[in-house]
Amino acid sequence: MAEAPSTTAGGGLPPQLSQVLNRLHANRDIVVALGVIGIILMLILPLPTWMLDFGLALSITLSVLILMTALFIEKPLQLSSFPTILLVFTMFRLGLNLASTRLILGHGHEGTQAAGGVIHAFGTFLMGGQTLIGLTIFAILIIINFIVITKGAGRIAEVAARFSLDAMPGKQMAIDADMSAGLIDENQARARRKELENESTFFGAMDGASKFVKGDAIAGLIITFVNIIVGLIVGSGINGLPLGEAFQTYTTLTAGDGLVSQIPALITSTAAGLLVSKGRHRQDG
Repeated sequence: MAEAPSTTAGGGLPPQLSQVLNRLHANRDIVVALGVIGIILMLILPLPTWMLDFGLALSITLSVLILMTALFIEKPLQLSSFPTILLVFTMFRLGLNLASTRLILGHGHEGTQAAGGVIHAFGTFLMGGQTLIGLTIFAILIIINFIVITKGAGRIAEVAARFSLDAMPGKQMAIDADMSAGLIDENQARARRKELENESTFFGAMDGASKFVKGDAIAGLIITFVNIIVGLIVGSGINGLPLGEAFQTYTTLTAGDGLVSQIPALITSTAAGLLVSKGRHRQDG
C-alpha cells in the first residue's frame, strides 16, 4: 500500500511547498524588489486583458488578507511592515488603474469586454447595466473612503505618533527606574527600549502612510473623469461611435474600473484604521 506524501509538522504543508515558502521568506528583500520592478513595468508597458484580470483579482484577494491580518493581530508591531505594504499595494493598484485606462481608451469602442472580464462583470452584472447607478455607487465609495475612513485613520495615526513621541522620555525613565530597582535585568531593559523605539517609528510611518491612501482616493476620482471625457472624445470623435453608444460603453467600463479599484482601497483603508486604533491599548496591556 503506497504511503501518503509526508507533510510538515507545523502547518501540514507538503515539503516542496514549505521549502519554497522558506526560500521566499529568506529572500524577501529580493522578492519585494522584483515586485516593485514589476509594478514599474506595469506603469510603462501595456497589459493583456487576462493579466489585468489576474491583477485585479489578486488586488481584491490581497486587500482581504491585509484586513484579516489587521483584525486578528494582538499588537500593531506584529505587522510593523504595514506602511511598506501599504505603499507597495497602493502602487500596485495605481498600476492596474493605468493599465485598465489604457485598455479602456484604446479598445473601448470594441465593447464592454475590452478591459477584461473582471471590469465587465463589475460594470454590467453588479450594476445591472445601469451606468448611472454604477457611477453613483462609485461616488459613494469615494466619499466613504476619502472623507470618513481615510481621514479618520490618518487623524488617529497622527495623534498616535505625536503621543508616542511625547511619551517616549517618560517611558525610558520608567525602564531605567525598573532596572535600577532590580525588577528587570539589562537584557530586558534593552528589549523594552527597542520595542519603544519600534513603536514610535511605526506610528510615525503610519502617519505618513495614511497620505498614500488619501492620494489614491483622489487619483481614482481624477482617473474616472479622464476616462469618461477622453473616452467620449475617442469613441465618438475618432472611432465614429454614436454619442449615446459611446457614453454607454465608456461609462460602463469606467464605472466598473472605478468599483473594482475602490473596493480594495476601501478594505485597505479600513485595515489601516483598525491597525492604528484597536491595537494600541492591547500593546499597553
